Amino acid sequence: FGYSIRMFFLIYLVAFVALATIYFRIKHWRRYELVAKFPGPPKLPLIGNSHLYFNKKPEDVINLMHGMIVKYGKLFRVWIGPYQVAFFSTDPKDLEVVLSSTKHITKNNLYNFLKPWLGTGLLISTGQKWHTRRKIITPTFHFKILEQFTEVFNRQGATLVRLLREKHTNGESFNIYPFINLYALDVISESAMGMQLNSQIDSGSEYVRAVSEISQIMSTRFIKVWQRNDFLFNNFVAAKKDHDRCIKVMHNFTENIIQQRREKLIEMLDGEQENGPVPVDDKNGDEEFYQKKRMALLDVLLQATVDGKPLSNEDIREEVDTFMFEGHDTTTSAMSFALYAISRHPDVQAKLYEEIVEVLGTDKNAPVTYRHLQNLKYMELVIKESLRLYPPVPIYGRRIEEDMEISELSGTYNR
Repeated sequence: FGYSIRMFFLIYLVAFVALATIYFRIKHWRRYELVAKFPGPPKLPLIGNSHLYFNKKPEDVINLMHGMIVKYGKLFRVWIGPYQVAFFSTDPKDLEVVLSSTKHITKNNLYNFLKPWLGTGLLISTGQKWHTRRKIITPTFHFKILEQFTEVFNRQGATLVRLLREKHTNGESFNIYPFINLYALDVISESAMGMQLNSQIDSGSEYVRAVSEISQIMSTRFIKVWQRNDFLFNNFVAAKKDHDRCIKVMHNFTENIIQQRREKLIEMLDGEQENGPVPVDDKNGDEEFYQKKRMALLDVLLQATVDGKPLSNEDIREEVDTFMFEGHDTTTSAMSFALYAISRHPDVQAKLYEEIVEVLGTDKNAPVTYRHLQNLKYMELVIKESLRLYPPVPIYGRRIEEDMEISELSGTYNR
């Protein structure tokens, strides 16, 4: 009897797979026809090429992608399930077509994993909202505003160097990534939120731990294909509880900062109406917003308007959280890889040292100014070459929602 049940189950399973395969084949026949032009790994019924990613670590996925590039060339396809298909290209001409388009700005579905934390901020938003937010935020990257943060870079950099020296007292090698990560988090918190997080000194704070934990959870979701499904992740993954807890901690932290800065802005504007502009060198430490003394991203967003209306706290939180995520993560990777590359090339390191002494002098305590940075030409070349060899974001995606042509092959590969 048990044998019969197993046989019936197997027959029904095979029949279901066969019917589902035929259904998707008929429903998406044009997609299958067009995708057949592109090389790629053989796919299985229903799951496509998803099995290639099972039980893979992040470093394994990079190696897997490199292997497929070697095997299938600069442009190839990977099936994610029965009808979703992803195209990978390392050809600069293909990338130019996609990235220069003002039409194809919708992010890949994988970016949706970030929505619980980042909402629909600049990284995830599309269409009119993306254009509006970008217009608001772009001025914060003006060199005059960035120049005001050199004091922050110097102060936090001095803390980083001190901690690295303390760690290296025994002369043994160690992983610098965690140190760079906390440094970047401190810098971006001051430039984005206008507050000192001091994570290099207090790495055990609730917010810092939440950022680290949520980054790990999301990385796992990217790699483990079955966790990409919201239903499966929300109902069958133990990390979902930690995921929600971290999101709550980070949102509460950002919302409290926003409220404090908003109240401070109102107080300062009221004081300006009664007593005139607050001096830049005010002894109480108040920074006069309209004179753009260290104008943090949060300050810009608090004063921004869309169609004559100020941004809501939720709108502002989305952009501040986006900058906290993007700013510390990519900066950490870029700096770590650059330092690694420099350590592997002593001749480059020696030339860099010569340039630094020539531009900054021999006083190790002298602050680095924006003008100094402009004169470090060789260092700029080294950083750019490191970014070329070790891009902080090696893979990124766009969702193409209409036909387009690349590499003399045309086709629909949306969703």
